[in-house]
Amino acid sequence: MTSIVEAAIETLYEARIPLGPGLTNTEIADVEQQFDIRFSPDHVGLLSLATPIGPGWVDWLGEPDGIQQRLNWPLEGALFDVEQNAFWPDEWGERPSETAAALQVAREQMRLVPTLIPIYSHRYLPGAPAPEGSPVFSVHQTDVIYFGSDLAAYFAAEFFRDPDLQTPTHRVDFWSDLAEGRWT
Repeated sequence: MTSIVEAAIETLYEARIPLGPGLTNTEIADVEQQFDIRFSPDHVGLLSLATPIGPGWVDWLGEPDGIQQRLNWPLEGALFDVEQNAFWPDEWGERPSETAAALQVAREQMRLVPTLIPIYSHRYLPGAPAPEGSPVFSVHQTDVIYFGSDLAAYFAAEFFRDPDLQTPTHRVDFWSDLAEGRWT
């Protein structure tokens, strides 16, 4: 277990967040297969030790439709902004004039973007191959901010103090660009 995961668990205890038992390696692998995701090392470390319980937390062994909705939230938000708010990164090439065609190109481009995996409410960690110490993002459509330079800093910010504005050690393609205001 990394010091980041240890600090994250300690913060959850201090915040009196109810914690259930951790997931087994088999359960983690089953969830990853079922939802076609790969948890980052920090996320695996957390989930193998304890599963936070209550409103806003993901019950990874629970109702699949709700989990899938949470996994789809970042993509759906980006597509909403493509359709309704003229969001279009230069790297995607020239924006098609027809909305349906623009949405199709955006979907194809978003397949290349690192997957974000929900932690709590609309806070997300990037999935693997993101390294230990990856930032946590707060995501609402393409309004994305860093909410912690890593998982431990995120939990401290969520439950005890203002967000950690320290620059994350690791960048995450696309999502860090949004958080840093590259396309605003």
